[in-house]
Amino acid sequence: MKKKILLLGSLIVAAFAIYYFFFLEEDAVEHVVVKPSYGTFEIIVKTTGELRAQKSTDIKGPSEVQNVGIYNMKITNLIDEGTHVKAGDFVAELDKSELNTKIKEIELNLQKLESQYKQKRLDSTLTLSQARDNLENTKYALEEKQLQMEQSKYEPPATIRQAEIAYEKELRNYNQLKKNYSTKVEQALTELSIVGADIAKERQKLDLLIGLQQQFTILAPADGMVIYARDWAQRRKVVGSTVTAWSPTVANLPDLSIMESITYVNELDIQKIKTGQIAEISLDADPEKRLTGKVINVANIGEDLDGRDTKVFEVILEINEKDTTLLPSMTTSNEIMVDSFDDVLFIPLDGLHTETNDEEKIQYVFKKDGSKIVRQQVRTGKMNEDMIIIEEGLKQEDDILLTVPENFEELTFELLEDRSAKTKIETKKN
Repeated sequence: MKKKILLLGSLIVAAFAIYYFFFLEEDAVEHVVVKPSYGTFEIIVKTTGELRAQKSTDIKGPSEVQNVGIYNMKITNLIDEGTHVKAGDFVAELDKSELNTKIKEIELNLQKLESQYKQKRLDSTLTLSQARDNLENTKYALEEKQLQMEQSKYEPPATIRQAEIAYEKELRNYNQLKKNYSTKVEQALTELSIVGADIAKERQKLDLLIGLQQQFTILAPADGMVIYARDWAQRRKVVGSTVTAWSPTVANLPDLSIMESITYVNELDIQKIKTGQIAEISLDADPEKRLTGKVINVANIGEDLDGRDTKVFEVILEINEKDTTLLPSMTTSNEIMVDSFDDVLFIPLDGLHTETNDEEKIQYVFKKDGSKIVRQQVRTGKMNEDMIIIEEGLKQEDDILLTVPENFEELTFELLEDRSAKTKIETKKN
């Protein structure tokens, strides 16, 4: 009797196992269903961004270096990012090698010009001294000829005339030497003035370079926390980075009272983004902290960034909350609310399928209709990353499949009121 009971029990267990694996399991796989959701449908663009202060004070290197032919300077020393400094504290040091080379060149030029000036002054002194001596000697000779002429008035006319001619020749010689002396004085002064002007110009350059040399040691213009500046490719400026005459900013002192998240949106989503749209922002460092914000600026022109295959557009989100724990360069996860629809029906995108013929595409779902499955045509609306709105074809109590059943081509097509679509489907089947 016990054996019969055991045998009967074994048969029941085996039958249940067969039923489970061959019927229930198949039914579970083929009939995983969900019901359409009803309520508020949101379209959200998700991006990652980085915090920065909306306002900040720039810490700059020398901006007039292009006047002395210097255009690029490397950072040789830089304090740690996040360091709190006071006005006048050391922040960074720039490479002075090119500047020092120019200083030495100008010092050498200045020495040469000063030597030239000294030499010309000596030469002028010697030349003018000789000219003065000649002029003085000629003056004495002129006086002598004048005396001879006066003494000859009692002599015969021929002697008197000879004395007059000698005097006139000496007078012309004296006047010529006097004129030449004036010319030589003017020439000497001009030459000395030219060299003197060159010396003054070189000294002015030297003073400018020495003044710039002090600016290569960069000090904080105010109190605050140092945040490294970014170059055109959004790379931080660190030791070894280049600072240019046109972009001399090395770091910033941010005003942490108003923060914003800088993010980049791809070409596909940028058309959805408008100023004024609200956003939810979370910190990767503290995912539990939820912040709110709004779009305050959308770039009109795309740009190429490292690691991106397509152009992206800069979008700036202003954060509403004031929080002392928000620091520049923190990574954020942003959800920008693009659109919202109340009281709508929507399903997962996995449950939507498309039937294509020569003229149009018909969208449908696999709907469970009692014990059978049908292909139910639907009319769709807006979609987000995971869901899509169903405008017509489904009810909230309907069950739809998220997987494609076997031999789905043989399933009945339940169409909407548009009979032309039904004719197209039937024609295709035939």
